[in-house]
Amino acid sequence: MAAETLARHLARRILMDGPLSVAAFMAEALGHPRFGYYMRRDPFGVSGDFTTAPEISQMFGELVGLWCVDSWARLGGPAPFHLVELGPGRGTLMQDALRAASVVPAFRQAVQVHLVETSPTLRERQRQTLSQTPGGAVQWHDRLEDVPEGPTLLIANEFFDALPVRQVQKTGHGWFERLVDLDPAGTEEEPRFRFVLEAFGSSGARLVPDRLREAPEGSVVEVSPASQAVARTIGARLAAHPGAAVAIDYGHAVGPAVGDTLQALRRHAYAPVLESPGEADLTAHVDFATIAAAAREGGAEAFGPVEQGEWLVRLGIRQRAQILEKSASPAQAADIRGALARLIEPAQMGTLFKVLALTSPGLGPPAGFETP
Repeated sequence: MAAETLARHLARRILMDGPLSVAAFMAEALGHPRFGYYMRRDPFGVSGDFTTAPEISQMFGELVGLWCVDSWARLGGPAPFHLVELGPGRGTLMQDALRAASVVPAFRQAVQVHLVETSPTLRERQRQTLSQTPGGAVQWHDRLEDVPEGPTLLIANEFFDALPVRQVQKTGHGWFERLVDLDPAGTEEEPRFRFVLEAFGSSGARLVPDRLREAPEGSVVEVSPASQAVARTIGARLAAHPGAAVAIDYGHAVGPAVGDTLQALRRHAYAPVLESPGEADLTAHVDFATIAAAAREGGAEAFGPVEQGEWLVRLGIRQRAQILEKSASPAQAADIRGALARLIEPAQMGTLFKVLALTSPGLGPPAGFETP
């Protein structure tokens, strides 16, 4: 009898229940308890499938940490307060943020760290990274809703891009949801998958925003109900308790857009989206305007998004790089300059990545979001 795989599990599910939404396929591929991509591996860094900003340079996490210190001060320095990270990866960002924040002892004494992480593998890696964290134990949670109530600062770096999206495609007969079905070219032992369109009379058309309904035939629109739900939860928390949140990710700033941005990454290269589910990372561009709108529905205020490069420059990343270079060897200095360019230059991460801030009502724009 052949060993169980995620592909075989998905094939049986399709045979029993019919084709899956793209969102359902993503959710299984990334988060299946046994076979999900994030549940059983550390995908970060050179030896993994992709590299995030905290792994590129300590400067990124340090500036996020100082942003948190500044936001905490604007809140009046509540003690204690919750510092929450959604999808914290290896824990590198939180480690760098807390180290930078240690310049303000009162912040470090007041902070209670909470990591929202579902992967046992990554939880263990985070535990190792943060084993020397001063100021009390780190707490882990499966959901943001499980974090205790109270004043909150929240970080979401490359979190929203991995939340499932539904896709809707324009045809000559209107809008229909894209689904994932079995490909007849596959076998029971080695299933293959293909995209199909839903049948007439289903709900896909209702997902399309009014301003995009007249898009040309063949257009694809992506909607992420999961992202909107998380943003509403953040908004409700910030409306009920003093706080601020920062979301950093790649995507578009002006609202729902036409385009198929779903992609798979494996060993730092693009891979077919439906091939070998559970073996590659799946992501889609973040719709920042819709996330901001959902957070406002929850009761928060939203600022931005601004481009990552602009935000980091406003926070002082160039000055930080100069300080690090002073005590660096020539090779290390070259690495620092290379990391700086990767984080802020338009041709690299500087413009594709955006930064959105959410705050409790009445706090005004946080650091990096003030009008120049």
